[in-house]
Amino acid sequence: MSRRAPLMLQIVTGDPRPIARQITDSVKRLIAGGELQAGDGLPSVRGLAQQLSVNPNTVAKAYAELTTEGWLLSRAGLGLFVAEQRQRLSDGERARRLDEAVDRFVGDVIGLDYPSDTILGRVAEELSHYDVKKTA
Repeated sequence: MSRRAPLMLQIVTGDPRPIARQITDSVKRLIAGGELQAGDGLPSVRGLAQQLSVNPNTVAKAYAELTTEGWLLSRAGLGLFVAEQRQRLSDGERARRLDEAVDRFVGDVIGLDYPSDTILGRVAEELSHYDVKKTA
């Protein structure tokens, strides 16, 4: 196991997502963006809760979800670590989640009255920051 990485997360009070979801989404982005590497240790539940000024149960819930989904790995007595990259979900589940995410996204941006090419360009720009596999 390598270094214990500080998590540079920010909770946004106006965000419609629950705090636990903001934490899970942020950790996933840090892993996908390469800022957290396999083997990096995460702060303890209490440590991150203190850093973010949130309830430790909220952090525990986020960490449990990330562990269940295979993003993190728990080592008894040692803490939580970033798991090795692997396909975490079945192809069917991945497709279902992509459909849900696209539906939510389209619902959120349709009323903003931007041309499709502007929206697609912004999505492509954002995805370019991550190691997204180029497969069909």
